Amino acid sequence: MVVSVPLRWLASLASVVLACTTAFVVLAAGPAQAATLQQVTSFGSNPGALSMYSYRPDGLPSGAPLVVALHGCTQDANTYFTNSGWRQLADQRGFALVLPQQSTANNANKCFTWFDNADTARGSGEAASIAAMVDHAVASYGTAPSKVYVTGLSAGGAMSAVMLAAYPDKFAAGSVVAGIAYRCATTVSSAYSCMNPGVDKTPQAWGDLVRAAYPGYSGPRPRVAIWQGQSDTTVAPANGVELRDQFTNVLGVTQTPSASGSLDANTTWQEFGAGAVRLTKITGMGHGTPVDPGTGPTQCGTAGAYFLDTVCSAYHDAAFFGLGGGGSTTTTSSTSTPPSTTSTTTPPTSTTTAACITSSNYDHVQAGRAYTSGGYALAVGSNQNLGLYNTFYTATLKQSSPGYWEKC
Repeated sequence: MVVSVPLRWLASLASVVLACTTAFVVLAAGPAQAATLQQVTSFGSNPGALSMYSYRPDGLPSGAPLVVALHGCTQDANTYFTNSGWRQLADQRGFALVLPQQSTANNANKCFTWFDNADTARGSGEAASIAAMVDHAVASYGTAPSKVYVTGLSAGGAMSAVMLAAYPDKFAAGSVVAGIAYRCATTVSSAYSCMNPGVDKTPQAWGDLVRAAYPGYSGPRPRVAIWQGQSDTTVAPANGVELRDQFTNVLGVTQTPSASGSLDANTTWQEFGAGAVRLTKITGMGHGTPVDPGTGPTQCGTAGAYFLDTVCSAYHDAAFFGLGGGGSTTTTSSTSTPPSTTSTTTPPTSTTTAACITSSNYDHVQAGRAYTSGGYALAVGSNQNLGLYNTFYTATLKQSSPGYWEKC
Protein backbone atom coordinates (compact mmCIF):
# COMPACT_ATOMS: atom_id res chain seq x y z
CA MET A 1 0.00 0.00 0.00
CA VAL A 2 1.20 3.49 -0.84
CA VAL A 3 -0.17 6.47 1.06
CA SER A 4 0.04 9.85 -0.58
CA VAL A 5 -1.74 13.10 0.22
CA PRO A 6 -4.66 13.84 -2.12
CA LEU A 7 -3.61 16.65 -4.43
CA ARG A 8 -6.42 18.77 -3.10
CA TRP A 9 -4.46 18.83 0.21
CA LEU A 10 -1.17 20.06 -1.27
CA ALA A 11 -1.70 23.58 -0.03
CA SER A 12 -1.32 22.33 3.52
CA LEU A 13 0.37 18.92 3.36
CA ALA A 14 3.41 17.47 1.62
CA SER A 15 3.05 14.31 -0.48
CA VAL A 16 3.48 11.09 1.48
CA VAL A 17 4.71 8.02 -0.35
CA LEU A 18 5.44 4.71 1.41
CA ALA A 19 7.72 2.11 -0.09
CA CYS A 20 6.05 0.46 -3.05
CA THR A 21 7.25 0.19 -6.61
CA THR A 22 4.93 0.99 -9.45
CA ALA A 23 2.73 -1.96 -10.30
CA PHE A 24 2.83 -3.15 -13.85
CA VAL A 25 -0.04 -4.70 -15.75
CA VAL A 26 0.32 -8.28 -16.88
CA LEU A 27 -2.29 -8.81 -19.54
CA ALA A 28 -3.88 -12.22 -19.71
CA ALA A 29 -5.92 -13.59 -22.55
CA GLY A 30 -9.62 -13.25 -21.82
CA PRO A 31 -12.36 -15.73 -22.65
CA ALA A 32 -13.77 -15.87 -26.15
CA GLN A 33 -16.80 -13.69 -25.70
CA ALA A 34 -18.00 -10.19 -26.49
CA ALA A 35 -18.18 -8.85 -22.94
CA THR A 36 -15.45 -6.37 -22.03
CA LEU A 37 -14.64 -3.94 -19.24
CA GLN A 38 -16.60 -0.75 -19.89
CA GLN A 39 -16.36 2.73 -18.41
CA VAL A 40 -19.62 4.16 -17.06
CA THR A 41 -19.45 7.91 -17.47
CA SER A 42 -22.60 8.80 -15.54
CA PHE A 43 -23.69 6.86 -12.50
CA GLY A 44 -25.16 9.45 -10.17
CA SER A 45 -23.67 11.50 -7.36
CA ASN A 46 -19.88 11.41 -7.42
CA PRO A 47 -18.53 13.57 -4.57
CA GLY A 48 -15.29 11.54 -4.47
CA ALA A 49 -14.54 12.19 -8.16
CA LEU A 50 -13.93 8.50 -8.92
CA SER A 51 -14.34 6.67 -12.22
CA MET A 52 -16.64 3.68 -12.64
CA TYR A 53 -15.91 0.60 -14.73
CA SER A 54 -18.17 -2.41 -15.04
CA TYR A 55 -18.14 -5.90 -16.49
CA ARG A 56 -21.16 -8.06 -17.28
CA PRO A 57 -20.60 -11.53 -18.69
CA ASP A 58 -22.59 -12.43 -21.77
CA GLY A 59 -26.09 -13.61 -20.98
CA LEU A 60 -26.07 -12.37 -17.40
CA PRO A 61 -29.59 -12.96 -16.03
CA SER A 62 -31.63 -10.57 -13.97
CA GLY A 63 -31.07 -10.99 -10.26
CA ALA A 64 -27.40 -11.93 -10.61
CA PRO A 65 -24.94 -11.07 -7.83
CA LEU A 66 -22.62 -8.05 -7.98
CA VAL A 67 -19.03 -7.82 -6.77
CA VAL A 68 -17.30 -4.45 -6.26
CA ALA A 69 -13.51 -4.83 -6.64
CA LEU A 70 -11.17 -2.05 -5.48
CA HIS A 71 -7.63 -1.84 -6.85
CA GLY A 72 -4.51 -1.07 -4.84
CA CYS A 73 -2.20 1.94 -5.01
CA THR A 74 -0.44 2.58 -8.37
CA GLN A 75 -3.01 0.28 -10.01
CA ASP A 76 -6.21 0.96 -11.94
CA ALA A 77 -9.47 -0.81 -12.65
CA ASN A 78 -8.14 -2.71 -15.66
CA THR A 79 -5.09 -3.95 -13.75
CA TYR A 80 -7.24 -5.48 -11.04
CA PHE A 81 -9.82 -6.77 -13.52
CA THR A 82 -7.14 -8.47 -15.62
CA ASN A 83 -4.98 -10.05 -12.93
CA SER A 84 -6.96 -10.65 -9.73
CA GLY A 85 -9.03 -13.60 -10.99
CA TRP A 86 -12.38 -11.90 -10.49
CA ARG A 87 -13.11 -11.74 -14.23
CA GLN A 88 -12.62 -15.49 -14.53
CA LEU A 89 -14.93 -16.13 -11.56
CA ALA A 90 -17.56 -13.72 -12.95
CA ASP A 91 -17.59 -15.64 -16.24
CA GLN A 92 -17.74 -19.03 -14.55
CA ARG A 93 -20.32 -18.26 -11.87
CA GLY A 94 -22.45 -15.57 -13.49
CA PHE A 95 -22.12 -12.29 -11.63
CA ALA A 96 -21.38 -8.69 -12.53
CA LEU A 97 -18.35 -6.66 -11.53
CA VAL A 98 -18.01 -2.99 -10.68
CA LEU A 99 -14.47 -1.65 -10.48
CA PRO A 100 -14.12 1.89 -9.10
CA GLN A 101 -10.97 3.71 -10.16
CA GLN A 102 -8.97 6.34 -8.35
CA SER A 103 -7.29 9.20 -10.25
CA THR A 104 -4.01 11.02 -9.87
CA ALA A 105 -6.07 14.20 -9.54
CA ASN A 106 -7.25 12.86 -6.18
CA ASN A 107 -4.12 11.01 -5.13
CA ALA A 108 -0.70 11.02 -6.78
CA ASN A 109 -0.32 7.27 -6.30
CA LYS A 110 -3.94 6.42 -7.15
CA CYS A 111 -4.63 5.20 -3.61
CA PHE A 112 -8.20 5.26 -2.39
CA THR A 113 -8.32 7.76 0.46
CA TRP A 114 -8.99 5.39 3.35
CA PHE A 115 -7.29 7.72 5.85
CA ASP A 116 -9.44 10.85 5.38
CA ASN A 117 -12.68 11.28 7.31
CA ALA A 118 -14.17 13.20 4.40
CA ASP A 119 -13.85 10.12 2.18
CA THR A 120 -14.77 7.40 4.68
CA ALA A 121 -18.02 8.73 6.16
CA ARG A 122 -21.44 7.57 5.00
CA GLY A 123 -22.80 9.98 2.39
CA SER A 124 -19.44 11.66 1.85
CA GLY A 125 -16.52 11.63 -0.58
CA GLU A 126 -15.18 8.45 -2.15
CA ALA A 127 -17.36 6.17 -0.03
CA ALA A 128 -20.48 7.90 -1.33
CA SER A 129 -19.22 7.63 -4.91
CA ILE A 130 -18.75 3.86 -4.56
CA ALA A 131 -22.20 3.53 -3.01
CA ALA A 132 -23.65 5.42 -5.99
CA MET A 133 -21.96 2.94 -8.34
CA VAL A 134 -23.65 0.08 -6.50
CA ASP A 135 -27.04 1.77 -6.77
CA HIS A 136 -26.49 2.41 -10.48
CA ALA A 137 -25.52 -1.21 -11.15
CA VAL A 138 -28.52 -2.60 -9.27
CA ALA A 139 -30.92 -0.25 -11.06
CA SER A 140 -29.39 -0.49 -14.54
CA TYR A 141 -28.13 -4.07 -14.73
CA GLY A 142 -30.86 -5.79 -12.74
CA THR A 143 -28.43 -7.26 -10.22
CA ALA A 144 -29.85 -8.37 -6.89
CA PRO A 145 -29.60 -5.74 -4.13
CA SER A 146 -29.36 -8.55 -1.55
CA LYS A 147 -26.35 -10.13 -3.28
CA VAL A 148 -23.80 -7.31 -3.41
CA TYR A 149 -20.23 -7.91 -2.20
CA VAL A 150 -17.05 -5.84 -1.96
CA THR A 151 -13.36 -6.73 -2.05
CA GLY A 152 -10.10 -4.83 -2.39
CA LEU A 153 -6.33 -4.85 -2.07
CA SER A 154 -4.23 -2.62 0.19
CA ALA A 155 -5.71 0.89 0.03
CA GLY A 156 -8.58 -0.77 -1.82
CA GLY A 157 -8.78 -3.31 1.01
CA ALA A 158 -8.93 -0.51 3.55
CA MET A 159 -11.68 1.10 1.45
CA SER A 160 -13.49 -2.24 1.36
CA ALA A 161 -13.54 -2.10 5.18
CA VAL A 162 -14.87 1.46 4.87
CA MET A 163 -17.78 0.31 2.72
CA LEU A 164 -18.62 -2.57 5.08
CA ALA A 165 -18.65 -0.12 8.00
CA ALA A 166 -20.38 2.88 6.44
CA TYR A 167 -22.80 0.98 4.18
CA PRO A 168 -23.71 -2.31 5.90
CA ASP A 169 -27.14 -2.07 4.30
CA LYS A 170 -25.69 -2.41 0.80
CA PHE A 171 -23.38 -5.42 1.20
CA ALA A 172 -24.02 -9.05 2.13
CA ALA A 173 -20.32 -9.76 2.67
CA GLY A 174 -16.88 -8.43 1.87
CA SER A 175 -13.20 -9.24 1.65
CA VAL A 176 -10.24 -7.18 2.87
CA VAL A 177 -6.86 -8.10 1.33
CA ALA A 178 -3.80 -6.61 3.05
CA GLY A 179 -5.99 -3.83 4.39
CA ILE A 180 -6.52 -1.72 7.50
CA ALA A 181 -9.29 -1.65 10.10
CA TYR A 182 -11.93 1.03 9.64
CA ARG A 183 -10.95 4.43 11.07
CA CYS A 184 -7.54 3.25 12.24
CA ALA A 185 -6.22 6.41 10.60
CA THR A 186 -8.00 9.72 10.17
CA THR A 187 -5.02 11.75 8.92
CA VAL A 188 -2.12 11.12 6.56
CA SER A 189 0.39 11.11 9.37
CA SER A 190 -1.53 8.52 11.41
CA ALA A 191 -1.67 6.21 8.38
CA TYR A 192 2.03 5.41 8.86
CA SER A 193 1.59 3.77 12.26
CA CYS A 194 -1.56 1.96 11.13
CA MET A 195 0.23 0.34 8.23
CA ASN A 196 3.36 -0.62 10.11
CA PRO A 197 3.73 -1.70 12.86
CA GLY A 198 -0.06 -1.49 13.23
CA VAL A 199 -2.31 -0.06 15.92
CA ASP A 200 -3.68 -2.25 18.71
CA LYS A 201 -7.18 -1.59 20.06
CA THR A 202 -9.63 -3.74 21.96
CA PRO A 203 -12.35 -5.47 19.93
CA GLN A 204 -14.89 -3.20 21.61
CA ALA A 205 -13.00 -0.04 20.64
CA TRP A 206 -12.67 -1.21 17.04
CA GLY A 207 -16.32 -2.22 16.93
CA ASP A 208 -17.44 1.15 18.28
CA LEU A 209 -15.73 2.86 15.35
CA VAL A 210 -17.75 0.79 12.91
CA ARG A 211 -21.03 1.29 14.77
CA ALA A 212 -20.42 5.05 14.76
CA ALA A 213 -20.20 4.98 10.95
CA TYR A 214 -23.96 4.42 10.71
CA PRO A 215 -25.52 5.39 14.05
CA GLY A 216 -28.75 3.64 14.86
CA TYR A 217 -28.36 0.94 12.22
CA SER A 218 -29.90 -2.31 13.47
CA GLY A 219 -30.05 -4.43 10.33
CA PRO A 220 -27.87 -7.40 9.40
CA ARG A 221 -24.12 -6.85 9.18
CA PRO A 222 -22.00 -8.14 6.29
CA ARG A 223 -19.79 -11.18 6.82
CA VAL A 224 -16.08 -10.48 6.35
CA ALA A 225 -13.11 -12.41 4.91
CA ILE A 226 -9.61 -11.13 5.70
CA TRP A 227 -6.38 -12.03 3.85
CA GLN A 228 -2.95 -11.17 5.23
CA GLY A 229 0.56 -12.09 4.09
CA GLN A 230 2.75 -12.91 7.06
CA SER A 231 5.86 -11.39 5.42
CA ASP A 232 4.14 -8.16 4.39
CA THR A 233 6.38 -5.23 5.30
CA THR A 234 4.01 -2.62 3.85
CA VAL A 235 0.88 -3.55 5.79
CA ALA A 236 2.12 -5.40 8.86
CA PRO A 237 0.58 -8.83 9.65
CA ALA A 238 -0.87 -7.42 12.89
CA ASN A 239 -3.47 -5.62 10.79
CA GLY A 240 -5.18 -8.89 9.91
CA VAL A 241 -5.72 -9.60 13.60
CA GLU A 242 -7.02 -6.09 14.26
CA LEU A 243 -9.50 -6.44 11.39
CA ARG A 244 -10.61 -9.75 12.89
CA ASP A 245 -11.13 -8.07 16.25
CA GLN A 246 -13.09 -5.24 14.68
CA PHE A 247 -15.55 -7.27 12.67
CA THR A 248 -16.05 -10.13 15.13
CA ASN A 249 -17.06 -7.48 17.65
CA VAL A 250 -19.41 -5.80 15.20
CA LEU A 251 -20.99 -9.14 14.28
CA GLY A 252 -21.29 -10.11 17.93
CA VAL A 253 -19.05 -13.19 17.93
CA THR A 254 -15.98 -14.04 20.00
CA GLN A 255 -12.37 -14.04 18.90
CA THR A 256 -12.18 -17.79 19.59
CA PRO A 257 -12.17 -19.73 16.29
CA SER A 258 -15.21 -21.88 15.54
CA ALA A 259 -13.24 -23.77 12.86
CA SER A 260 -9.74 -23.74 11.37
CA GLY A 261 -7.72 -25.49 8.72
CA SER A 262 -5.39 -24.97 5.78
CA LEU A 263 -5.55 -24.50 2.03
CA ASP A 264 -1.98 -25.64 1.48
CA ALA A 265 1.26 -25.93 3.44
CA ASN A 266 1.62 -22.15 3.75
CA THR A 267 -1.99 -20.98 4.00
CA THR A 268 -4.07 -21.35 7.15
CA TRP A 269 -7.54 -20.07 7.95
CA GLN A 270 -9.66 -19.54 11.01
CA GLU A 271 -13.38 -18.86 11.11
CA PHE A 272 -15.25 -17.07 13.87
CA GLY A 273 -18.94 -17.25 14.66
CA ALA A 274 -19.63 -20.17 12.28
CA GLY A 275 -18.57 -18.27 9.18
CA ALA A 276 -19.28 -14.69 10.24
CA VAL A 277 -15.60 -13.74 9.92
CA ARG A 278 -12.71 -15.58 8.30
CA LEU A 279 -9.01 -14.74 8.70
CA THR A 280 -6.58 -16.34 6.24
CA LYS A 281 -2.84 -16.04 6.83
CA ILE A 282 -0.25 -16.86 4.17
CA THR A 283 3.23 -17.68 5.46
CA GLY A 284 6.04 -16.07 3.47
CA MET A 285 3.76 -13.86 1.36
CA GLY A 286 4.50 -10.16 1.03
CA HIS A 287 2.18 -7.35 -0.04
CA GLY A 288 -0.36 -8.19 -2.72
CA THR A 289 -3.42 -10.10 -3.83
CA PRO A 290 -3.02 -13.88 -3.59
CA VAL A 291 -3.48 -15.51 -7.02
CA ASP A 292 -2.82 -18.99 -8.37
CA PRO A 293 -2.38 -18.99 -12.17
CA GLY A 294 -3.46 -22.15 -13.93
CA THR A 295 -6.41 -24.08 -15.25
CA GLY A 296 -7.29 -26.12 -12.17
CA PRO A 297 -10.73 -25.78 -10.58
CA THR A 298 -9.40 -23.66 -7.70
CA GLN A 299 -6.90 -21.64 -9.72
CA CYS A 300 -7.25 -18.12 -11.10
CA GLY A 301 -5.41 -14.85 -11.67
CA THR A 302 -2.13 -13.77 -13.19
CA ALA A 303 1.08 -13.30 -11.21
CA GLY A 304 2.82 -9.93 -11.31
CA ALA A 305 3.54 -6.88 -9.20
CA TYR A 306 1.21 -7.08 -6.18
CA PHE A 307 -0.39 -10.25 -7.58
CA LEU A 308 1.44 -13.00 -5.72
CA ASP A 309 1.46 -16.65 -6.76
CA THR A 310 0.14 -18.44 -3.67
CA VAL A 311 -3.57 -19.35 -3.65
CA CYS A 312 -6.51 -17.92 -5.57
CA SER A 313 -8.13 -15.59 -3.06
CA ALA A 314 -10.90 -14.67 -5.52
CA TYR A 315 -11.96 -18.33 -5.78
CA HIS A 316 -12.12 -18.77 -2.01
CA ASP A 317 -13.84 -15.41 -1.53
CA ALA A 318 -16.47 -16.34 -4.13
CA ALA A 319 -17.15 -19.51 -2.14
CA PHE A 320 -17.27 -17.52 1.12
CA PHE A 321 -19.73 -15.08 -0.46
CA GLY A 322 -21.87 -18.00 -1.68
CA LEU A 323 -21.42 -17.26 -5.38
CA GLY A 324 -22.16 -20.36 -7.41
CA GLY A 325 -21.55 -22.88 -4.62
CA GLY A 326 -18.34 -24.84 -4.21
CA GLY A 327 -16.11 -24.69 -1.21
CA SER A 328 -12.44 -24.44 -0.48
CA THR A 329 -10.06 -27.25 -1.24
CA THR A 330 -7.62 -28.17 1.49
CA THR A 331 -4.74 -30.55 1.97
CA THR A 332 -4.78 -30.63 5.76
CA SER A 333 -7.17 -29.39 8.39
CA SER A 334 -6.98 -28.94 12.12
CA THR A 335 -10.67 -28.86 12.97
CA SER A 336 -12.67 -29.16 9.76
CA THR A 337 -12.23 -29.88 6.08
CA PRO A 338 -13.82 -27.72 3.39
CA PRO A 339 -15.73 -29.60 0.68
CA SER A 340 -14.17 -30.77 -2.57
CA THR A 341 -14.66 -28.48 -5.52
CA THR A 342 -15.68 -31.48 -7.64
CA SER A 343 -18.77 -32.34 -5.62
CA THR A 344 -21.68 -30.31 -4.33
CA THR A 345 -23.71 -33.25 -3.03
CA THR A 346 -21.27 -35.10 -0.77
CA PRO A 347 -20.78 -33.24 2.51
CA PRO A 348 -17.24 -32.74 3.82
CA THR A 349 -15.92 -34.56 6.81
CA SER A 350 -15.56 -32.64 10.03
CA THR A 351 -14.25 -33.28 13.49
CA THR A 352 -16.32 -30.52 15.07
CA THR A 353 -20.03 -30.34 15.77
CA ALA A 354 -21.45 -27.40 13.84
CA ALA A 355 -24.16 -25.30 15.43
CA CYS A 356 -27.60 -25.61 13.85
CA ILE A 357 -29.24 -22.35 12.83
CA THR A 358 -33.00 -22.17 12.36
CA SER A 359 -34.29 -19.18 10.46
CA SER A 360 -36.51 -18.16 7.57
CA ASN A 361 -35.27 -18.87 4.07
CA TYR A 362 -35.16 -15.13 3.53
CA ASP A 363 -32.82 -14.68 6.49
CA HIS A 364 -30.64 -17.61 5.39
CA VAL A 365 -30.13 -15.93 2.01
CA GLN A 366 -29.48 -12.53 3.57
CA ALA A 367 -26.85 -14.09 5.87
CA GLY A 368 -25.12 -15.88 3.00
CA ARG A 369 -26.06 -19.39 4.15
CA ALA A 370 -28.26 -19.91 1.10
CA TYR A 371 -28.88 -18.45 -2.34
CA THR A 372 -31.93 -18.16 -4.57
CA SER A 373 -32.78 -20.00 -7.79
CA GLY A 374 -36.16 -20.12 -9.49
CA GLY A 375 -37.94 -18.73 -6.46
CA TYR A 376 -36.43 -21.29 -4.10
CA ALA A 377 -33.70 -21.03 -1.48
CA LEU A 378 -30.80 -23.46 -1.80
CA ALA A 379 -28.09 -24.08 0.78
CA VAL A 380 -24.68 -22.73 -0.19
CA GLY A 381 -22.26 -25.56 -0.90
CA SER A 382 -24.63 -28.56 -0.63
CA ASN A 383 -27.27 -26.98 -2.92
CA GLN A 384 -30.03 -28.61 -0.86
CA ASN A 385 -33.47 -27.17 -1.63
CA LEU A 386 -34.87 -25.42 1.44
CA GLY A 387 -38.22 -24.48 -0.06
CA LEU A 388 -39.65 -21.20 -1.26
CA TYR A 389 -37.57 -18.07 -0.81
CA ASN A 390 -39.67 -16.00 1.59
CA THR A 391 -40.07 -15.17 5.26
CA PHE A 392 -42.65 -17.90 5.92
CA TYR A 393 -40.62 -20.98 5.04
CA THR A 394 -37.97 -21.90 7.59
CA ALA A 395 -35.03 -24.29 7.52
CA THR A 396 -32.37 -25.45 9.94
CA LEU A 397 -28.81 -25.35 8.61
CA LYS A 398 -25.33 -26.04 9.86
CA GLN A 399 -21.99 -25.08 8.35
CA SER A 400 -19.93 -28.24 7.99
CA SER A 401 -16.94 -26.24 6.76
CA PRO A 402 -16.22 -22.81 5.24
CA GLY A 403 -18.68 -22.13 2.43
CA TYR A 404 -20.58 -25.44 2.87
CA TRP A 405 -24.03 -25.34 4.48
CA GLU A 406 -26.38 -28.29 4.82
CA LYS A 407 -29.60 -29.22 6.60
CA CYS A 408 -29.26 -30.34 10.19
